[in-house]
Amino acid sequence: MTDLRQEAEAIADQFSEHLDVDVDEVEARLDTLVSEYKIPAEEARRSVTNHYLDEADMDRDELGRGGNAEVELAEIDAAEQWVDLTAKVIDLWEPRSDSIAQVGLLGDPSGRMKFTKWAKSELPELEEGSVYRLENVVTDEYQGQYSVKLNRTTTITELDEELEVGDDTTEIEGALVDIQSGSGLIKRCPEEGCTRVLQNGRCSEHGEVDGEFDLRIKGVLDDGREVQEVIFNQEATEDVAGIDLAEAKQMAMDALDTTVVADEIRAKILGQYYRVTGPTFGRYVLADEVEELGGPADAEETLIKARSI
Repeated sequence: MTDLRQEAEAIADQFSEHLDVDVDEVEARLDTLVSEYKIPAEEARRSVTNHYLDEADMDRDELGRGGNAEVELAEIDAAEQWVDLTAKVIDLWEPRSDSIAQVGLLGDPSGRMKFTKWAKSELPELEEGSVYRLENVVTDEYQGQYSVKLNRTTTITELDEELEVGDDTTEIEGALVDIQSGSGLIKRCPEEGCTRVLQNGRCSEHGEVDGEFDLRIKGVLDDGREVQEVIFNQEATEDVAGIDLAEAKQMAMDALDTTVVADEIRAKILGQYYRVTGPTFGRYVLADEVEELGGPADAEETLIKARSI
């Protein structure tokens, strides 16, 4: 069975209680977008799903279905699947948008995963450290990173029990030998649930939008034996570079050029030694905790020293 056929069957199954959807028709729509218009398969799937949402006069939150599979977080390997979970709220973060009620990190014995709870869902507040039975949540994926979303069809039941959380944290040490393109002051898509970085003012999914500023570093740590790509979020970037978002925006405004921020960051931290702790997503370690270990400030000297270990 082809991938498109599997996608078509999954979409048809999603709407089975709401529409009489022909799998062949769904597959033909997908094939047209992918083969003729060269649209990536993920975007084609979303486009076709939206077509049937419009036809059924529904939104995504109304697609929830009963009889979901009970899964652990590590088993989630596809987007737009409806599942049930038992998980502990490990951490809550500050939402980046008014459309988001809560965002944070869930954990179970298999690992950890980001969750988002929409404001319009009007669901009860989740408390850090509590364990919940979450029924009818939908999975999502972006650049190989999976997450779950709680919508108005989600059922939340707090459980009076403890839950052991698997530790998928990685700790690495090394010299910061490279700061990659896409570091510094960036803009992200402001659309609900989308955090994609804009390229020339365009989001790969939502097209031309007015982006929201953010700070990040995409770096490379070298311990002398191997290299590891690391992403520092806004908080970690501000800590290691000593530049906050407001200062970065002012620097870019004064210079009429956003690249000055990455140049400033590069000058401050390239060649330093760090210990980075955080989860691994794809080829990146996400820097939840960063400790500067000290070391030479010259990047070439640092690289030579790291390679000699």
